Amino acid sequence: MVIAMSLKNEKIAVLFGGVSAEREVSLNSGAAVLGALQSLGYDVQGIDTKEFPIEKLKEKGIQRVFNILHGGIGENGVLQGALEQLGIPYTGCGVMASAITLDKFRTKLLWNAVGLPTAEMVVVRRGEAVSSDEIIAKLGLPLFVKPASEGSSVGVSKVKTAEQLIPAIEEALKYDAIVLVEENLAGAEYSVPVLDGEVLPAVQIIPDGEFYDYHAKYVSDNTQYLCPVLSETRQAEVTKLVKQAYDVVGCRGWSRIDVMEDDKGQFRLVEVNTCPGMTSHSIFPKSAATVGYSFERLVERVLELSI
Repeated sequence: MVIAMSLKNEKIAVLFGGVSAEREVSLNSGAAVLGALQSLGYDVQGIDTKEFPIEKLKEKGIQRVFNILHGGIGENGVLQGALEQLGIPYTGCGVMASAITLDKFRTKLLWNAVGLPTAEMVVVRRGEAVSSDEIIAKLGLPLFVKPASEGSSVGVSKVKTAEQLIPAIEEALKYDAIVLVEENLAGAEYSVPVLDGEVLPAVQIIPDGEFYDYHAKYVSDNTQYLCPVLSETRQAEVTKLVKQAYDVVGCRGWSRIDVMEDDKGQFRLVEVNTCPGMTSHSIFPKSAATVGYSFERLVERVLELSI
């Protein structure tokens, strides 16, 4: 309560929008976060970074930032470094964790280095020759193709036949110079929020369609989110794994870690989202609600964790 009262004396900006491929989602998240903070009596204003240069935040008297920019400079450490240079506290992960985790390739390298389980992958770089036969021989079919540094499933394809592989890689290369081709994990899909180092209940995702793509995430009303869904034993298992994954990459404040089961039911880490969605379809508030957080209180707690 003391923290919240002191923050109410500060001038706070909610940064949203921007120019990444996730702009529309960020605009929706930003509107929800802004509304929550306004309803709680904070001195807060929304700023679309597409229209307003970050370096002028101090001139506007901004003392603290709630970052809800998805993808791009909002999550890759650039914004975080700029805010630190300006001396403005902000929500979410710092420079290092933000830079690492937006890059799925290097995130997986770190996890693998300490023995944490992930999907098998082949890395394709722009300009390199690609052998679809060699990739399929290693990973089998179906498989997934994704840009290394995009979120919200932008540029992601599920490949079922050998003929689909090269076009899927070419599509993903439009978004990033590095593309991951990953084995298909046949089990259930979960997303696991972490708030101030505490792992919240896993949310099982049953997508409307082939996989949890952009449409299933942000457009469809038929995607199902089940929470709580895991047994006490299984939740404890995923909690231990997610906490290790969170700590290895240096997350802080809040993040969401995606996990899938393989065909043996073993959990495998997929990726980290250091600036989780906060829309009506979003996973983080769904999970937080099961442990007593209203949307407004969740937003306020994230703000309280800003550094």
